[in-house]
Amino acid sequence: MNHSEQTNTTWLFEITPKNKFFSLNLKEVWQYRDLLLLFVKRDVVTVYKQTVLGPLWYLIQPLFTSITFTIIFNNLAGISTGTVPPFLFNLAGITVWNYFTACLTGTSNTFGANAGIFGKVYFPRIIVPISIVISNLIKFGIQFFIFIIFYLYYYAQGAAVSLNPLAVFFPLLIVLMGVLGLGLGMFISSLVTKYRDFSYLITFGVQLLMYGSAVMYPLALIKEKIPNYAWLVQYNPLAYIIETTRYMLLNIGQVSVLGLGYTAVVTITLLLVGILIFNKTEKSFIDTV
Repeated sequence: MNHSEQTNTTWLFEITPKNKFFSLNLKEVWQYRDLLLLFVKRDVVTVYKQTVLGPLWYLIQPLFTSITFTIIFNNLAGISTGTVPPFLFNLAGITVWNYFTACLTGTSNTFGANAGIFGKVYFPRIIVPISIVISNLIKFGIQFFIFIIFYLYYYAQGAAVSLNPLAVFFPLLIVLMGVLGLGLGMFISSLVTKYRDFSYLITFGVQLLMYGSAVMYPLALIKEKIPNYAWLVQYNPLAYIIETTRYMLLNIGQVSVLGLGYTAVVTITLLLVGILIFNKTEKSFIDTV
């Protein structure tokens, strides 16, 4: 190829160092959409491939957790769920909560779990955490289907459950929850590459966060029983998502427009910060993982 041919050549891809501190590059992500789908398939298929019950674990976990919460918090501790059956109340919160924790824990180990791939071939690294959020959306769909079955069962039994008209916006809540898990997960994944202790604290931290996210109790209860510490829950954006979920699906509790606005601001901020730190870490993570 002579010099004139080289200058007129238009390359399909050009690999150059990233100088931008903030770069999402959605166009490049779209060009690698086939790889994104492969990662989604890998996440869904391989997680339970060598287990006895396989995909049934998607169903067993929320059901057993809901039963446990019903026995401990509703039967023993006496927490009232109004006219809504306690099991259904807990199942609604746990189903949404599980989607967040799956996104968070999955993306928080992005660099460690994929170091072998990242070190051998180039592709937009952000594809991996995005694929985790999408694959967990499929798992959420399975668990939400189980919630619908129990919802219809209790409705047929005459339980006072009904959908709020605002339920049409429920998909937006799930998107908000997924983006929140994505942003926080990318932030933590960058810290884990340098400070391995974070990987041990994630599981413990997620359990503590669940108790402060109104998963197993109404948000109004914490304001009534321990008003001096209610701010711990009120400043938690996850609490507003879960409370609004139950308001939409079970028509119980209340929805706070101000709280949802606060949640949206926190979510977008965490996403932007997560992308910034993720982009910075991917340039040198191979030296620390």
